[in-house]
Amino acid sequence: MSTSSTPTRRDRILGALLGVHAGDSLGATVEFASWEDIRTDYPQGVRDIVGGGPFNWPVGHATDDTDLTRAVLLAYRDVAKHSQSNSPSTSSTSDSSKQGEEATPDITLLAAVHMLSWYTGHNWPDRSPNTRPIDVGGATATGLSRFQRTGDPRSSGAGQGSAGNGSLMRCIPTALFQTDRAKVIRESVEISGVTHDDLCCVVACAVYNVMVGVLVQEEGGTVEGAWRAGKGAVEEAVAFIIGGGVGRKGEGKGPGPVARQAMVESAGRKVDEALDAGRYMVRVQDLAEKGPKRAANVTKAIPFGATGYVLESLVLAVAALFDPRPLEEVLVDVVRFGGDTDTNGAIAGGMLGARDGAEAIPLRWREVLQFGGEFTEVAEYLLSAQEKERGD
Repeated sequence: MSTSSTPTRRDRILGALLGVHAGDSLGATVEFASWEDIRTDYPQGVRDIVGGGPFNWPVGHATDDTDLTRAVLLAYRDVAKHSQSNSPSTSSTSDSSKQGEEATPDITLLAAVHMLSWYTGHNWPDRSPNTRPIDVGGATATGLSRFQRTGDPRSSGAGQGSAGNGSLMRCIPTALFQTDRAKVIRESVEISGVTHDDLCCVVACAVYNVMVGVLVQEEGGTVEGAWRAGKGAVEEAVAFIIGGGVGRKGEGKGPGPVARQAMVESAGRKVDEALDAGRYMVRVQDLAEKGPKRAANVTKAIPFGATGYVLESLVLAVAALFDPRPLEEVLVDVVRFGGDTDTNGAIAGGMLGARDGAEAIPLRWREVLQFGGEFTEVAEYLLSAQEKERGD
């Protein structure tokens, strides 16, 4: 949409990761600021990654959005390393008889362990040992504290009603490095559920990742194709969850099967409506120019002003995807809308980076990203591992 040549799958995957980071770091400067305040302080929008904000971030530093994306990314790296070390080409003849004895690592558990490392300050870059993050969401803190106590990533979520965007912001590595669609659905749901097992959250993560997965296809998925795939993924995610795919176990009786199914189907409808709202009801440029009170359809599509509700962040990301302008202009306008600007920027940035590729992200942004080099290195490793697995 905004590049002179069609990006390769590699470019789109790098673009998705760096897009999350860039959107996060761009939005961190005005996190929690209102549309009116941003309009006063930055009449043309925040156009450079300058740090600051309510937590006084260093320039290009990751907030929790990028940090937790890193945690999930490292989990996929760990699985790939295990597969490489246990492949016939890297095993001796005497070891080859043991193939199949070691189970594939549990990606959900690995993601939870890396997220807990971030939460506790254990071996996390630029953090003093045993210190908490500067900024951590409520559901994230609840889920990771529970996981720390129980060690079970499938019973740690904050519960129904904690419907923030804190899992949607970190979910994109699944879209990039899991190519089996059924596994994309399952892993998206389960990794979200470590902290955010609210039904809207888990369905939104599955749908977002299916859409991004289409965008990064080798042949170059279209925006229309990604949106249609997302619509289809709603039903797939709902079916998986009804079949027992998410939720804490052993804490009271909970709803019966009929009530549970109705709840899941209701969440699916809400996510489906968010996909429609992002495509048909709002435009990013209009939101940025007129704000949360005067933009067309804004009170219907984004009634809470994109201040952290998962489905409003999804609406913004879909609207950004359908905006034909260059990535920079769209992402600046996502942030201009105000509210939870770093997370909205991260979620939309990942979608835009998958659409347009890494080169569409301004070089002046890419050069200052704290984890830009590491994200590129890990992505290259995972892509190489995929090629070896396919025998390319």
